[in-house]
Amino acid sequence: MDAQISSIEPHTEALLNQQLKRFNKKEFIEKDPISIPHAFSQQQDVEIAAFFAALFAWGNRTTIIQKCNDLMQRMDRAPHAFVVGHQPKDLKKLIDFKHRTFNATDLLHLVRFLHHHYSSNASLETAFTRGMKKSDETVEGALIHFHRYCFSLEDSPPRSRKHISTPESGSSCKRLNMFLRWMVRRDKAGIDFGIWKGIRSNQLVCPLDIHVQRMAFQLGLITVQKSDWKTAVALTERLKVLDDRDPVKYDIALFSMGANPV
Repeated sequence: MDAQISSIEPHTEALLNQQLKRFNKKEFIEKDPISIPHAFSQQQDVEIAAFFAALFAWGNRTTIIQKCNDLMQRMDRAPHAFVVGHQPKDLKKLIDFKHRTFNATDLLHLVRFLHHHYSSNASLETAFTRGMKKSDETVEGALIHFHRYCFSLEDSPPRSRKHISTPESGSSCKRLNMFLRWMVRRDKAGIDFGIWKGIRSNQLVCPLDIHVQRMAFQLGLITVQKSDWKTAVALTERLKVLDDRDPVKYDIALFSMGANPV
């Protein structure tokens, strides 16, 4: 850890731990997009449901959950079986799907990509871990690799690139970092799944959504109000002062504090 990273005020540490204890409970799941993958038990179904839930996670949470459930219904509530075994006629059910700027072109490409990946891989984890080493400080390499891999298929639509962020463009990669948090970290609360073992919890980068960014700035954990990769990494490094093995657990506290102001 960088020796120049300053300590965190005791009252800030106490507040974060208090809020983590308050919100890091099973009850968090029901009203959050993470409820979508929690409806499944097979790992591949969890991965695919979580991937789309994270991808759609901008805007009103109720709408996000509705759109995710809509997509799962169109996939016959068996997303892995749909991705690997669909026939051309089955794709007609996806043609009119839309969530904000995400449309059928984007969805059909990602279904094609997931079909390609799962045809020779048992888990979506390898789509990320092939881009990083065990010694890497963060998942930066994994996210860069995933973006390149996702659009390596012939005729990948250029418009869909905006929905899969990459640190190469300076993006904070909020939604993909949230997806990785769900897949990698695990604790007794059971919100996150912890089903991937090739990435360590201390390699994760904190998802920098608007609530997290605002609270982190107010608490002095970051010094700039920017939503970019550099700021997301800087926040994560500050949180390592509190827990160098699982810093991203504080995402739950920061988000909940920002989304549920007293």
